[in-house]
Amino acid sequence: MALSPSSSAQQARQVLAERLAGLCRDAGLTGREIAARCGWHPSKSSRIMNARTPPSASDIRAWCRACDAEDQTVDLLASLRYAEGMWIGWRRMEQAGLKQAQEARLPLFERTRRFRSYSSWLVPGLIQTRGYTEAVLRAVQRRRVEVDDVPGAVAARMERQSVLYEGGRRFAFLMEESVLRNGIGGADVLVGQLGHLLTVGSLPHVSLGVVPMRADRSRMPVEGFWIFDTAQANVELVSGYLTITQPSEIAMYADTFAELAESAVYGVNARALVTAALDVLR
Repeated sequence: MALSPSSSAQQARQVLAERLAGLCRDAGLTGREIAARCGWHPSKSSRIMNARTPPSASDIRAWCRACDAEDQTVDLLASLRYAEGMWIGWRRMEQAGLKQAQEARLPLFERTRRFRSYSSWLVPGLIQTRGYTEAVLRAVQRRRVEVDDVPGAVAARMERQSVLYEGGRRFAFLMEESVLRNGIGGADVLVGQLGHLLTVGSLPHVSLGVVPMRADRSRMPVEGFWIFDTAQANVELVSGYLTITQPSEIAMYADTFAELAESAVYGVNARALVTAALDVLR
């Protein structure tokens, strides 16, 4: 299980470690005795019980056998999968291709009613054009994915965009002005994307904010993130995909979103920045 900077992921690992330690105590065994029964170095059981070393699925099965608690194996393996899901490296997440990774997010989008998205480097996926999406996913595929299923991944992302036009949802998109000038896919693709932003930004249930480039800004850009209702936040980092479910940590991202939103411009002023980027391209 890869380590992550998230306290949500650490908390999930800690809960699992405490449950394993509890089995050990209930069985009247010491950590050294568990290690002996499992054929491990004595320090391994200590590291697992103190959440310093994450257990593997085979470790959990051996632990349950050693504690004569094999009826707990299935539940503990489910806890392991949950903890692992908090932080997923790109290699693991995309090992079957980009299409599957795109499809896996659809249920989350379908059950969410309030979306908040901040982007410091790309137009958010829900408001990308097909051409822009294809350029983005092709760049991702070339950099880190062996399977080439970009057309299917593009189709999956386009299907996910249907939530933007279904009733009962609200969307707040924040992006840095530099996003309007990042020419991924070439000038023609970016022209189409900027025109689409002007259209999407006029929808009554969509708020489109642009944080202007200025020399005296007080709030610096951060990594891009999404907040889904108040239940979950997701962050895309260089090394992997972070899922946050701890309320206090979600609140930190909500506060950051609110602070950045205060620095953004909206309506006519946001459209002016988009139009200015279009004028340069034309």
